[in-house]
This record gives sequence, C-alpha cells and structure tokens, in this order.
Amino acid sequence: MPNYFSPFSLRVSEEMIGKIKIIAAKNHRSANKEMEVALERYIAAYEQEHGPIEVKKEEP
Repeated sequence: MPNYFSPFSLRVSEEMIGKIKIIAAKNHRSANKEMEVALERYIAAYEQEHGPIEVKKEEP
C-alpha cells in the first residue's frame, strides 16, 4: 500500500512560519512534519473531549 499524503496549502503569517521552523529544528523535524504533529495532537485532544470523528471516504 503506497504512503500517500494529500497536498494542502495553508496560509499563515511569516511570524508563525518562523516560529514553527524554530520549533521544528529543535525537534529535528521539517516544518511540514512539525505542523503535521501539531495537527495530530490537536485532533487527538478534540476527539478525547468530543469522541471519535468519523471520516467518510470519497467515492471515485
């Protein structure tokens, strides 16, 4: 099974990107991976409070 991630553009301030890059470097990650980890933690916290989120797969 191929490992495929959907590309996604995100518009954020230069200051926020700069801070993410600093945090990422300290964690030995790319900025992209740092944002992915942050989103995973945000989703986990949300689901902890509100229950699992069910995502329906799109049909071709």
